[in-house]
Parts: sequence; C-alpha cells; structure tokens
Amino acid sequence: MFYLLVFVVALLGGYILLTQTIFRRSRCKGNAPMAGKTVLITGGNTGIGKATATHLARKGARVILACRNRVKAESAILDIEQETGSTEVVYMQLDLASLNSVRSFAEAFLKAESRLDVLINNAGLVGDGRTEDGFGVQFGVNHLGHFLLTCLLLERLKEGKGGRVVSLSSMAHRWGSIDFQALEATGHLGTGRYSWQFFHAYCNSKLCNVLFIHELAKRLRGSNVTCYSVHPGVVRTELSRHVSLWQKVFIEPIARLLFLDTEAGAQTTLHCSLQEGIERQSGSYYSCCAVEEVSAKARDDDASRKLWDLSEKFCGVS
Repeated sequence: MFYLLVFVVALLGGYILLTQTIFRRSRCKGNAPMAGKTVLITGGNTGIGKATATHLARKGARVILACRNRVKAESAILDIEQETGSTEVVYMQLDLASLNSVRSFAEAFLKAESRLDVLINNAGLVGDGRTEDGFGVQFGVNHLGHFLLTCLLLERLKEGKGGRVVSLSSMAHRWGSIDFQALEATGHLGTGRYSWQFFHAYCNSKLCNVLFIHELAKRLRGSNVTCYSVHPGVVRTELSRHVSLWQKVFIEPIARLLFLDTEAGAQTTLHCSLQEGIERQSGSYYSCCAVEEVSAKARDDDASRKLWDLSEKFCGVS
C-alpha cells in the first residue's frame, strides 16, 4: 500500500511538473484594434491556424485563409462565421509545396487585397517525401514556401503603419541543425525510411523558421514592419497526420492527457499579432506569450545569412 501511494504521488507530481513546464499554458492579453485590418494565415483551416483566425475575425479583422484544400477551408469559414458573426473571412488557394502556387497566390492576393497588416506563417507538417519542385517536403513547406511568400508580400506589409510577420516554429528547433553543403546539394534537411529520421528533419525545418525571422528582422531595420517566431506549445493538432499508425496509437493517449488544445496553442501567435509595444523585440522567439532566449545556433548571424542566400537561390528571387 505504501509503495502504491508513493507511485501515485510521484505520478501526480510528474503530471503537475509537466503542466507547469513543457505543457504550460498562457493567455494573450494583447488588444490592438483590428477592425479594417487584413490578416493572412497559411493553413488557417484547421488547428492552431483556425483558432487564430476565429479570434482575429471576432475582433473585426478581414482574415484570408491561405490553404491547399478548398473543401476544408470553406467548412472552416462556415464555422468561423457562425461563431463570430464575421462576413470577412475569405479563402484563397495556396499550396506551399509548389513555388509556382506561391507565386500565383501572391499575384492574386496583391491584385485583390489593398492592404496586409499581419502575415501569419502558420502551416506546417511532419512527414517525408518531395515537393513539386524536388525539395524535401518539410524544408519546402515549413520553410521555403513561407520564405518566398513573405518576400513577395513584404512591400504590401510596408505600405501599412506597422505590419507584422509571425512565423510558427517549435521548441523542436533546439534539436535541429543545418548542413548547408548537403542542403544545397540535395534540397532537403534529412530523409529516410524511419519516422525518427523525418522527425529530425522537422526539427531542422523549425530551426530554419527561427533563423529566417532572425535574418528578416535585420533586413527590416528602419522599416515599419516587425517579425517574430513562435513556439505555440505542445498542441494536439493534425500536424502528425502523416506519421505511422502505431505512433498515433502511442501518442494519442499522451496527447489527450497533456497536450494543449488549439485555443491554448494559438495564444502566443495572437500575442505577437496583437500585443502593442513589442516592436523593439523584432526578431525574437516567443513562447508562452513572452520572449524566450534561444541557443547560439538559432541566433547565428552567419547561418541565418547563408540560409537566406540559399533560399533566394532555390526560389529564384533576389
């Protein structure tokens, strides 16, 4: 009986510790007025993106859902309209796994929309394979597609009075690394037959997200646009829809017990989109609605410049 009690106390203590550290919740207190402003969210039809879109639509923003799947996007729009009463939620087709699609989207957006106040690079995936252009799918979708999209829309962001770019990264960036020689030669951040191999590639792509924002902030100095990378928390989403069945069976019970719901997962994105007075923190990495220090490799000026230059080469921009 004594040992059972010790086990239960240890289990409860571990649960409390986890919920106050890795699985800690936060609440966005930012309240910048959004009526008349336009927000673009990639992957806004599900998960964190949908929760973010719902909150911003409720505040009166015009919200563009940039998604690959029209059916899912239109279903999400109906849900958001019913919940918020907004009639300013719009779908536009975007496939981040195709650089041509990114270019077509940007061209259509710039013709249709006269302003852009917040760009939220939210979409992401864990998986293996190649994009339409031959890049590793995690590098192509999680980083390169968003890199090109941001570059093509920067001038529209600069036309406003304080545009923001918010890119979702992850605490997983801490386990990432980038072999630039291999990346230039192969166009991917790691591949293989096993899930742990493409999870490592995911970590590498999340490091790219942090380095991208680090470099973008330097290039935006003197402009009225700021940028931030975000760890949303460990969230129960469709991110792992491409992993194997046995992994889902293993992960699902833990996810239901500990992982954040999408509303909680959207809070740091919302903070970086809505909180006034954080402009001096441009280029920073946020977790739980607060700036968090990153490792040296995530703020490496040489690495961020190399990634930018190589991304320009891959995308054919300068």
